[in-house]
Amino acid sequence: MRWALVRVCLAVTTMVVVAFAVPLGLVVREMARDRAFSNAEREAAVVVPALSITTDREELERVVASAGSDDGMAVHIPAGDGRTAVDLGRQRAAAADIAAVRKLGRASTAEVPGGSVLLQPVALGLGTVVVEVYVPESEVTNGVGTAWAVLAGVGIALVLGSVAVADRLGVRMVQPARRLVEGAHELGEGKLGARVPEEGPDELRRAAVAFNSMADQVVQLLANERELAADLSHRLRTPLTVLRLNAASLGDTPAAEQTRTAVAQLEREVDTIIRTAREAKPQTTAPGAGAGCDAAEVVRERMAFWSALAEDEGRKVRTAGVDRPVRIPVARADLAAALDALLGNVFRHTPEGTAFAVDVHNSEDAVIVLVSDAGPGIPDPETAMARGRGSGTTGSTGLGLDIVRRLAESTGGDVRIGRSVLGGTEIRIWLQLDGREPVRRGHRGAVRKRGRAAAR
Repeated sequence: MRWALVRVCLAVTTMVVVAFAVPLGLVVREMARDRAFSNAEREAAVVVPALSITTDREELERVVASAGSDDGMAVHIPAGDGRTAVDLGRQRAAAADIAAVRKLGRASTAEVPGGSVLLQPVALGLGTVVVEVYVPESEVTNGVGTAWAVLAGVGIALVLGSVAVADRLGVRMVQPARRLVEGAHELGEGKLGARVPEEGPDELRRAAVAFNSMADQVVQLLANERELAADLSHRLRTPLTVLRLNAASLGDTPAAEQTRTAVAQLEREVDTIIRTAREAKPQTTAPGAGAGCDAAEVVRERMAFWSALAEDEGRKVRTAGVDRPVRIPVARADLAAALDALLGNVFRHTPEGTAFAVDVHNSEDAVIVLVSDAGPGIPDPETAMARGRGSGTTGSTGLGLDIVRRLAESTGGDVRIGRSVLGGTEIRIWLQLDGREPVRRGHRGAVRKRGRAAAR
């Protein structure tokens, strides 16, 4: 495109320059010729008064000499009344041309070696006298070469300037298009960070905006797919925990050992899937109209599930705040997955016999779900909340807490890790009820204290 634009501009500018420069050059040449013959006419006019006074040869020679160019002027006086013809100066024109001018009585020019001559007739009583003035070729073309050189220089400058402007315009159009092509290739090669500067002509700028928007959507779609794979894989932790605990009670038979080995291998595979998807960016979507569930019912259901495992391990279980419905703007499956993630962490990262509790506290604008245990606690809560890092122990990916955090943030709430009244870890899930900004920390603390008092 760039060179095509340059070629088009070069052709157009060249035609324009030729269309104007050639006629102008011819005009300059004609003006120089007219100037030279005008000077010749003035020289011829100098001798006309003398011819009307006398035809004496010596007198006319002095007049011709006073005209300034006796070598370039000649006077031809016809014969008559007993007089012989008189020719003064050097004759260059042909006798036939002189006779024709004398007969017609009109000035004329004729080509001679080295230039031209002006033949100017003068009607006198003794006949028609012809004054011949020589105009050298150098005088006819005086200044024409310089004028043509100036015209050629101006024309070349115009052509070069137009080519330079066309090249800059071509670059301005081609570079954004080239960057768009390169960005498309990079995105096709899997470089998801490829973006295109939104600059250039309006059409290319809009194309760059559309490309960047498309790239963002592709990245978001891929992130969502990885997120979904990680979340679904993490939800497998619940049945895997059940299988692991059940396998522990099978004894030391070969079949039991094979079962435990298979469960351990399956857990490693799930962990591998979760870690593969750990770089996915989280995405929260506001629930639609009518979405939500009864948090108390979900807590009762999940606690009934985990209570059987807790009984096998000798863990004390306590729940509070689930005796009446508590509506929250969260899908039932999402809340169940978050609770399973937290309770699964209790079973995985605390010793057998460690007690745990789930409390639900309801206020006017928020619902707080507290999952606490009597275990050793989390030494670095900030690291534990970082997606994909985990606690550093075998089987820990850190994705469970991130699932809980995203669930809370989808309502405008958040998740905090602290010290529980049982002596271990407390995970507090703050769920906003009306989608407003999270309430002040002091208000949350008051709700939290009331919830703890109610739990006691």
